Amino acid sequence: MKFSKRLEQLPEQFFARLVAQVAAAVNEGRDVINLGQGNPDQPTPQHIIEALHEASDDPSTHKYSPFRGIQSLREGAADFYLREYNVELDPETEISILFGSKAGLVELPMAMMDPGDVLLLPDPGYPDYLSALSLSGAEMATMPLTQENGFLPVFDDIPEDIRKKAELMYLNYPNNPTGAMADGSFFEVAIDFAKKHDIAICHDFAYGALGFDGKRPVSFLQQEGAKDVGIEMYTLSKTYNMAGWRVGFAAGNAQMIAALDRLHDHMYCSLFPAVQRAAVEALTGPQHHITEAVERYSQRRTRLVEECAKIGWKIEAPAGSFFAWLPVPEGFTSQEFADKLLAEVDVSVAPGNGFGSHGEGYVRVGLVVEEERIAEAVQRIGKLGLFQN
Repeated sequence: MKFSKRLEQLPEQFFARLVAQVAAAVNEGRDVINLGQGNPDQPTPQHIIEALHEASDDPSTHKYSPFRGIQSLREGAADFYLREYNVELDPETEISILFGSKAGLVELPMAMMDPGDVLLLPDPGYPDYLSALSLSGAEMATMPLTQENGFLPVFDDIPEDIRKKAELMYLNYPNNPTGAMADGSFFEVAIDFAKKHDIAICHDFAYGALGFDGKRPVSFLQQEGAKDVGIEMYTLSKTYNMAGWRVGFAAGNAQMIAALDRLHDHMYCSLFPAVQRAAVEALTGPQHHITEAVERYSQRRTRLVEECAKIGWKIEAPAGSFFAWLPVPEGFTSQEFADKLLAEVDVSVAPGNGFGSHGEGYVRVGLVVEEERIAEAVQRIGKLGLFQN
C-alpha cells in the first residue's frame, strides 16, 4: 500500500518513544521513577470536573459545536488575558480555540508557510515543533539556546540570508526543556526584529502560570506592538491540570487568528461543547489552586537541587516551567546517560539530544512526581558514583 511522502517524512514522535520505553520496563515489574514525562501529576480541580458533569447532562452539548468554538469560551479566554496580563483581546477576531496548543503549533505553519519558507525554531526546543515542518513543507533554521545567553536566542546571530527567507519564528518561555524565563525587554527586542524583517512570531506560553522565586512569567502580548507581529498560544493542560482534556487557544494578531480559524473550518468541527464549558469554568472560576501548584513545584525544585548537591551533581535551578535541565556527567552522551539510568537504576529522564543538537550534554527532568520520589530518584543515581562530591 502506498502512502504519501508527507507521512514518510514525519519524524519519529520523541515522547511516544519515551513512553514505550518506560511502559516496557514497568511491564517487567520494575519500579520506574518516571522523570521523563511532561504530564501534570495532580488531578483537574473539582469545580472544573463538576462543570463538565453539568454540561454533559445538557442535551444541547451533544450536538455539533459552532466551528470556531462557543462564544463563552472565546470570551472567557479574553477575560482571562485581561485579568491576568491586562491585555485586551477581541473574542471575535483575536481568539482561536484549539484542540490543545500542540495542534495549533503544528497547524500554524500549514496556514502561513509555503515550501521553501523558513521557520525559525529554538534549539533545544519542544520536539513537536518539527512535526510542523514535514506537514507544511517549510524549511528550518535553528536559533541556539545556550547557558551563557540565559537560554535566549541571539537574533543578531541569525544570518542575513536566513532572515530574508524566514516567515515565522517560534519562541517559548518559560522554556521547555531548559526552564529559562524571558522578560519584557527580550520580547521587545524580538518584536523589533520581527518588524524589521517581516517575520511573524508565535509564542508558546504553555507554562505561563509557572514561575518561581516570586517571578511571574511575562506574556508576549503584554509588550507594545506584539499583536502587530504575532500570537501567543495558551494551553489549559499545565495551568489547570487538564492535559488529557485537549483544550487551548491562540490569542493575538487577527490575521494569524483568521488563518488558523480557516484551517480549522476544514479540519474540525470544534471541541465537545461540554469540554468547552468546563474550560470556561477553568479560565473564569476560582484560581487558588494555581498558587498551590506553583508552591508544590517550587518545593519539588528545591528538593531536587538539595539532593543533587548531596551526590555532587552541580545543577541550575529552573526559573520557570516544571522542568529542570541537568548536565550529564563527563564521558556520556545524553542518550547514553538516559539509557544507563533506566537500565541500571530504573529512573527515566528525557535525553537532551531529542530536543535538538544544542540539547546534547543535558537531560530534562520533570518535577511531576511527589517530592519523595524525586529524592529517591536522585539517590538511586548517586549510587552509580558518576559525580564528584
